[in-house]
Amino acid sequence: MTTAQPLLRLKLRRRSQAEPMYGQFVEERFGHYGHAAHEDWIWIHAVSLGETKTAGILLKTLRETLPSMKLLLTHGTATGREEGKKLLLEGDVQVWQPWDTAEAVSHFFKAFQPKIGLIMETEVWPNLVHCASYFNVPLVLVNARMSEKSMNQALRWSSLMCTAFHGLSAVLAQTQDDAQRLSKLGARVNGIYGNLKFDAKPDEAQMVLAQHWRSFMQGPIVILASSREGEEALWLEAWQAYCLKHPQTQINCLIVPRHPQRVTEVEALIQSKDWQVSRRSSWGPDGPKTPIEHNPSEARPILLGDSLGEMTLYYSFANVALLGGSFEQLGGQNLIEAAACACPVVMGPHTFNFSEVALAAEKSGAALRVANMSDAVEVACELALNAEHQSALASKAKQFAQAHGGATQRTALAVLDCLTQIKDSTAR
Repeated sequence: MTTAQPLLRLKLRRRSQAEPMYGQFVEERFGHYGHAAHEDWIWIHAVSLGETKTAGILLKTLRETLPSMKLLLTHGTATGREEGKKLLLEGDVQVWQPWDTAEAVSHFFKAFQPKIGLIMETEVWPNLVHCASYFNVPLVLVNARMSEKSMNQALRWSSLMCTAFHGLSAVLAQTQDDAQRLSKLGARVNGIYGNLKFDAKPDEAQMVLAQHWRSFMQGPIVILASSREGEEALWLEAWQAYCLKHPQTQINCLIVPRHPQRVTEVEALIQSKDWQVSRRSSWGPDGPKTPIEHNPSEARPILLGDSLGEMTLYYSFANVALLGGSFEQLGGQNLIEAAACACPVVMGPHTFNFSEVALAAEKSGAALRVANMSDAVEVACELALNAEHQSALASKAKQFAQAHGGATQRTALAVLDCLTQIKDSTAR
């Protein structure tokens, strides 16, 4: 720990240049908490933005049942911590997850002594689990998922990782396949509870604003959503080829990078190919400016989403979404939010991180599968320009999202049962 600290601190300083939050509260990473207090904390660990949003769904139900609960909320990324601020009430505490070393993690447990730990989705760390057991803190893996790829990686370190998974007090799996993979890693799976993300309600104000913007647009909008490194270049090549074939196209393109620190890089890439860029932060109350109203032959600027917490706005604005992370071997992003906003999805071949959701969406007609980015652009544009077909798939997408709800109530009841067992064991 001591020898690695200078390198870790250097890494944080570098990341803070693009995302200042990484330069704040740095000592918490090493287990030093200036405002620590012993309460009956219900500790939730949500590493990044997606997990934090999911935690918010569960937290709302937990607070309804336990109105006096005290929340201890931890994160690993700047986007997660920023989003987590929205979940805090008076008396709650938000800190960084400590680095997974015995010293830092022990300091964390000594500082807060939580009653229970709810770990969102995948964040199982050997020292964290070992120290939780030592300090008698039950750990529950909530909304648990495990891809085939992640399982095989964990099995390469089986003596370490299988011990960690076995040390969890409970595992609430999303799907049967997740349960089987987690069991193979030694986890004691309590059952299949579904995916909390299906219970998320789209932000109504963002949906209304998106529809308002749409009324000012000439032509439909296709979004490349939550794009990852390398995918924007693939998309740009495919889009330029499409424009050569269809020089008078009415399509408007919107790109929203998965990681906000890459927005400037993506903008520079687009401009290097002689395209104009219109960033979300420059739009007025009526959305992006459309100079083509005055000169139809002028190339449409590429729209660039550079804001956080507005995916509902972007998906509701778009007619069709290309699923980021699925066109390179990155496992894809979760398509549930797009479906909830009635935005049909075109996805590439790589969706192993969300394989069951992607397969179910494909079977229901909420999503279409293509072999590569070139095909994705062709299919998405054809769909966007066919109002009848787009409307039919939009309806299927919304139906798909609504048909898989209920995980939150089931999960909350399981967590409350764990708390009851803790209370009974303490009373004895």
